[in-house]
Amino acid sequence: MRKKMKSLRRGYAVASRKRIRHLRRIGKKPLFTVPLATFMVLLVAVMVGFLVSSGGHPKLRERDPNVVVVNFDKKERTIPTDARTVGELLDRLDIKLKEGDVVEPSKETEIASDNFRVNVYRAVPVTIVDGDQKTFTYSAAATPRSIVKQTGVTVYPEDRLDLLPTDNFLTESSIGERVVIARATPVSLNLYGTATTVRTHAKTVGDLMKERDVKLAKDDVVQPSLDTKLTSDIQIFLVRNGTQLQSVEEAVPMPTETVDDPKLAYGTVALRQQGAPGKKVVTYQLELQNGKEVGRKLIQEVVVQNPVKQVIARGSIPLTVSLQTWLLKLRMCESGGNYRTNTGNGFYGAYQFLQSTWNNIARKVRPDLVGVVPSNASPADQDFMIITNTNLSKGGLATQNPGCYKSTGISAYPPANH
Repeated sequence: MRKKMKSLRRGYAVASRKRIRHLRRIGKKPLFTVPLATFMVLLVAVMVGFLVSSGGHPKLRERDPNVVVVNFDKKERTIPTDARTVGELLDRLDIKLKEGDVVEPSKETEIASDNFRVNVYRAVPVTIVDGDQKTFTYSAAATPRSIVKQTGVTVYPEDRLDLLPTDNFLTESSIGERVVIARATPVSLNLYGTATTVRTHAKTVGDLMKERDVKLAKDDVVQPSLDTKLTSDIQIFLVRNGTQLQSVEEAVPMPTETVDDPKLAYGTVALRQQGAPGKKVVTYQLELQNGKEVGRKLIQEVVVQNPVKQVIARGSIPLTVSLQTWLLKLRMCESGGNYRTNTGNGFYGAYQFLQSTWNNIARKVRPDLVGVVPSNASPADQDFMIITNTNLSKGGLATQNPGCYKSTGISAYPPANH
């Protein structure tokens, strides 16, 4: 028993001396060693957790608010906003659109850059004069056709519309401006067996032939005669004896007019007048052998319904030097500055757009550019699309054009255009 107690005391003494030596060694080290080590361990743990949660990449910053200039009710307000669309911005500002009011660009347009401009045009009184029928309305539309379209009155491409002031309120029974409609006469025209309706301001059958540039061959017969006066729904036949002809109806492309407007932000567009394609009847003379067609010859093309021109307003505020420099460096890196670059690798234009990326952005901000090959678009439209695409992305060039972003050292987002 004594030997056992003695052995226990000896072991306890040895353990006590070891603890004392350990404490002395710690005491000789700087006091911050242990806290610093703990801090480093915690820091590494936090960084690992951050990378795991972000998929191995640092989280990209959210897009900064854009500075927007809003013109309405003879006031101009400049505000920073993170609203995504024009409509969302108007709701936040509690700007109400009444019947006939027009906002440019449209409410669906995304706000994708600084110095973005929104214009609210208030409707004014307009009288639509359609023969003996008068329709009173309010409208801020830019063209007579657009005004009439707002009222639901049907007009045809050949109808003439004039926007006139009201000179005498008592005699004209209207205030403000008047849209006067001069209706075209509808006639039935049968071209070599193909019947169609044509609207015209011509006075006689012969005048209609000239108006529509119908070329009469020596074997052609026109019924009724060329000097017959046109009346509503008169039937006119053009036939050719002894020859087998075939006529088909084809579309006439819609013309587009683009006008620059310094009141709109650079590159944004507003539809001032909705256009529409026309129609034409194309006639062929068939060459037959043993009753089968072996060839055909174009005889003539007759436009039977005129196309309606589409009018688009495009923002024309000039680019600042800093934004021009940013664009220049980016396109020089991407394509050597060539807006027409198309090497067949699936990337197009000065900024090497994928067609799918181009179309996705165009659907949001420029519907007129959907389907346009980027390398075929104008330099101004390509500049606008890269600015918009960059501003709409959370990472800017860091995610959209990472190679040139690193090599050029330019900012991830385009400089503000003001």
